[in-house]
Amino acid sequence: MRGDQAYATPREGRLRRRTGRTLPLIHISASRMPCRTTSAQATAPPSEGAAVRIYLVCASQLVTVERTVGVDESRSDPLLIAQALLSELQRNPDADERRAGFSTDVPAGLRVADAREGDPQGTLRLSEQPDDLPAEALAQVVCSYAESESLGSGGSVLLGGPGNYTPRGYLCTSETKTRLGEVPTLGAVKLS
Repeated sequence: MRGDQAYATPREGRLRRRTGRTLPLIHISASRMPCRTTSAQATAPPSEGAAVRIYLVCASQLVTVERTVGVDESRSDPLLIAQALLSELQRNPDADERRAGFSTDVPAGLRVADAREGDPQGTLRLSEQPDDLPAEALAQVVCSYAESESLGSGGSVLLGGPGNYTPRGYLCTSETKTRLGEVPTLGAVKLS
């Protein structure tokens, strides 16, 4: 019947029928994005590079993507690996990745440098304070670094910024990957 049509009132977040009855509005958030690329089933990486895994954003969560870089993770300097991973995080997803729903939030101008004198071993210094990065970008960097065999330790990574702030341990947990709002920390790491 025409007088009994439903319409939504966004401000109230409820569905109201013209009869005056108010019904709860149910929000369904199902992603139609597969978060898988057709190249994910590809064969071994080309001989001119080494395969690495980075985290991109897909369907509001972090998902691993394999990329090929020009450094061998098992034999290269940790800073070179960190720079290669960061470069891949900053690179726009290719057409196949975009079709699958992948994106990146890591700023193009972000840089990574070695630890300073007095920093704990394994510290990486970013050109921006880690906590000033967008939450998705920080989660991408933390999980990509923490799960790198050359950079991470027990699912965590030590990051500092350009200032005199003490480096902090950042954790990559299952919650970090599925809830991109906040990256847990181990707190400030005491300088030796």
